[in-house]
Amino acid sequence: MSKPKINTMKELSKAIGISRPTLARFFEDESSVLPSTSKKIRERLEEVDYVYNFLATRQNRKSTGLIGVIVPRFEDLFFASLLDSIEAAARSAGFTMITQSSHGEHEFEERAVQKLRSMNVDGAIIAPLGTEGSPDAFGSAGNDFPIVFADSHPSRTLPHADFVGTDNTKSIGVMVEYLCRSGAAPVYLAMPKLNSNAMERRDAYFEKMQNLGHEADVIPTPDGTESWEFERYGFEVMDAHFGQGRFVDATILCANDRIAIGAVRAANTHGLFARSGSVNGELRIAGHDDHPLSRYIFPALTTVAQQVDDIGKEAVSLLVDRVRNGRDGGAVTRLLDGALKVRESA
Repeated sequence: MSKPKINTMKELSKAIGISRPTLARFFEDESSVLPSTSKKIRERLEEVDYVYNFLATRQNRKSTGLIGVIVPRFEDLFFASLLDSIEAAARSAGFTMITQSSHGEHEFEERAVQKLRSMNVDGAIIAPLGTEGSPDAFGSAGNDFPIVFADSHPSRTLPHADFVGTDNTKSIGVMVEYLCRSGAAPVYLAMPKLNSNAMERRDAYFEKMQNLGHEADVIPTPDGTESWEFERYGFEVMDAHFGQGRFVDATILCANDRIAIGAVRAANTHGLFARSGSVNGELRIAGHDDHPLSRYIFPALTTVAQQVDDIGKEAVSLLVDRVRNGRDGGAVTRLLDGALKVRESA
């Protein structure tokens, strides 16, 4: 037997004998009603066909209780972890997270921003593309609600924007210092210039090498590479070099762990780690980020861990403060330190 279809809160109230204010509190925050009332509502909802229209109830309010989040790729485990942290922090602060992906394309990033504007979100956390992001879209949205940028900073077009991320200068510096102290000075395998992290980490490598009295050396890569397939990029670049006998006994610092995972795969393809009978031979490879898979490849990857959970929490904390109190004073930048993780690969 089919359940009676209910379309409105008014109809639902009449059908199950619960007042509309009580139902509204229940759907907004179940803990705000008595446990006995909550149980009664749940039991009676089983008897009808009703779907609570979450967005419709918020569109005419001063605050919708929605936080929009835009990241480049959902499948990237770093951004998946960041979203998990943001969602938990937003929920604790009484907000609901709406997620959008830019799919690594500026066109989709602009569309995602417009979608959040159409939803009347209270604020947004954005991990932007490139060194500029989508400045026109960001500027227009910034007139509607506060924006906090996370992970990478659109510094060229929005130098005074709020930002939370890793201190790349410190984290890359920590890794370079460790590699120089424990063996040969590293050469650098850069990442495609897809966001500001690419330039910041490369610059940090050059700066630290100079400070330590070493000559910087960047591994040649194909021109025009702008792919988010970092593992493939790392593998193909190093497979070509290893195949020509280049860098086979080098210390290689990769701009991120996903590139390093590809480089390690290339090294294993050429038998470079197995050649010496141990993973402590001449070739060393290190990364940055502490990707969830970095500890499970062979050899386990030496890297610098980003505080992903704290980045998410800090971004939400800053955004909620902006939503509730407005912007008083200048932009806020919160940079978090990375933590060195020494494993088998270097």
